[in-house]
Amino acid sequence: MGIAVKMWAGRFREPLDAEFEAWQRSIVFDWQLLDEEVAASKAHASVLCAAGILTAAETAEIRKSLDAIAAEYSSDAGKALVRDDPAAEDIHHFVELRLTEKLGSLGLKLHTGRSRNEQIATDLRLYVRAQIARVIDALAVWASALVEQARKVGDAVMPSYTHLQRAEPVLVAHWLLAYVEMILRDADRLQDCSARLNYCPLGSGAVAGATLALDRTIAARELGFTAPTANSIDATSDRDFILEYLQALTFVGLHLSRFAEEITLFATAEYNFVVLPEAFSTGSSAMAQKKNPDLTELIRAKVGRIHGAAQAVAMQLKGLPLAYNKDMQETQEPAFAVGFVPQMLALVARFTAAFQFNRERMRRAAQSGYLNAMAAATYLVHKGVPFRTAHEKVGNAVRFALEKGVELGDLSLAELRQFGGEFGEDFYAAVTLDATLDCHDMIGGTARERVRQALEKAAERIAALKKTQVVEAVHAGA
Repeated sequence: MGIAVKMWAGRFREPLDAEFEAWQRSIVFDWQLLDEEVAASKAHASVLCAAGILTAAETAEIRKSLDAIAAEYSSDAGKALVRDDPAAEDIHHFVELRLTEKLGSLGLKLHTGRSRNEQIATDLRLYVRAQIARVIDALAVWASALVEQARKVGDAVMPSYTHLQRAEPVLVAHWLLAYVEMILRDADRLQDCSARLNYCPLGSGAVAGATLALDRTIAARELGFTAPTANSIDATSDRDFILEYLQALTFVGLHLSRFAEEITLFATAEYNFVVLPEAFSTGSSAMAQKKNPDLTELIRAKVGRIHGAAQAVAMQLKGLPLAYNKDMQETQEPAFAVGFVPQMLALVARFTAAFQFNRERMRRAAQSGYLNAMAAATYLVHKGVPFRTAHEKVGNAVRFALEKGVELGDLSLAELRQFGGEFGEDFYAAVTLDATLDCHDMIGGTARERVRQALEKAAERIAALKKTQVVEAVHAGA
């Protein structure tokens, strides 16, 4: 499949060390950029046609052949052929070899006015842009699953926690919507990254810009970029967008891991808040009673790859002089290494839709352990007691109830009045579970009506995100 002619061989007389040659080849991983390389090469052909370097007929023939190459190697078997090609040094060389096989010297004309430095910068921007779109789509699906679970559980109640100690009762829907907020911030960060990277390096040459009068806006427009890059040195040496992408994904990973950790805890017998779906769990080869949370445990582990990839690229870029350096080849594998994220999000979305809550167990937990102490202090505040004083009075009442082995609402009025004459018969209504929830009646609070409003608002924001994704995909030609 092609002859082993180096694209840069003219100046050299000695062959490469065989082991070094194999070690430095990037085709073993950048084969994943075949579609991007074909798209960028087609755009470059259009630019050369406009500059009079290629005729309209030659351009059409080149573009048709490039499409044929993409189609020929689109299957799994075809991708393996690209990866294992013995002649190609990288994906650019592979496409040039295949194009020359099909078109002869016409295939060689395509490299007029461009450099591999700008090719890889363009391919990677196209790849990362597409990956960001996939991740955002998957985030929107997970967010929708969380919203549907929140609707399903209605006014179900659970304890909230600080320091892993029970704090106050909240609606289960309120807890689920906390993750929706995280997801929407993740999507915002990724959209910002996509907007910043969406400039086209084609026409930057090796470092100083093309030596031909090329209309760079043609390629930028065809590839769905906002505009050409503004500086050829920066364009060919910039991998900020890979680092920013990976750093944005670290937030996705952090939030996935927090969710996975909570579900793993809540599924234990000690909590017993969540019933794991069997479709996403496994058993023990030794202990027949076990149902293990494999999905959430694997999520916690796999997100380490994301953080590691971001750290690797930061170290690879640190201290590099301008412009292109071979070090930058090492930024590609970390970018490819996080390709599992959309699938992981798809799995967690299906898992989220499938697991069930042990509502009665959660409700009992929310009604024990003096989780209405804040509501009790608030009751006293409404009676004119300064909060610090109210906090102390309720703390004393909690200690008394602990010694007696009852909840605050089980104390008699006479017992309560030991700690303050402000306690009245209306205290008991103020510390019921519903009242404890509804005293948090402000934007962002867990009051039942506020959560219902937040639920509808979250659904609207997710729908807007999905709509934006569709519009951007059309603009990018996806």
